[in-house]
Amino acid sequence: MAFGTLDNNDSAVMSEINMTPLVDVMLVLLIIFIVTVPVMKHSLEIDLPRVSTAPQLEKPDVVKLSVDAKGGYKINGASVSDEALKKELDEMATHHPQPVMHIYGDKQVVYERVINVMGMANKAGIEKVGFVTDPGN
Repeated sequence: MAFGTLDNNDSAVMSEINMTPLVDVMLVLLIIFIVTVPVMKHSLEIDLPRVSTAPQLEKPDVVKLSVDAKGGYKINGASVSDEALKKELDEMATHHPQPVMHIYGDKQVVYERVINVMGMANKAGIEKVGFVTDPGN
């Protein structure tokens, strides 16, 4: 059985390409371009700020703040009271660049003490706060 015969004689086969699928694809592409071209032409003129891509030469200090099992605070190993901690955090926030604060919380400490440190750091304006955990089993 031939694909496209002209008459009942099976020896004559039509050798023309069926153009209908090609025309369908071309029409779909035309519609896509008609819809997308006006969208691409409408753009906003925005004056973006310029920044330096030079690497930061001055590394920020790392402050280790630990909360022991009893809820006491230590900054770089030195014990501090709640009031002294607030003053220390306010002073750290004024440094340029701001120090990075790493919080070490004992697993036996009441969670509220760690949250209090985070709140104090937030109120002081310290932007970079991280938690240090033990990756043990």
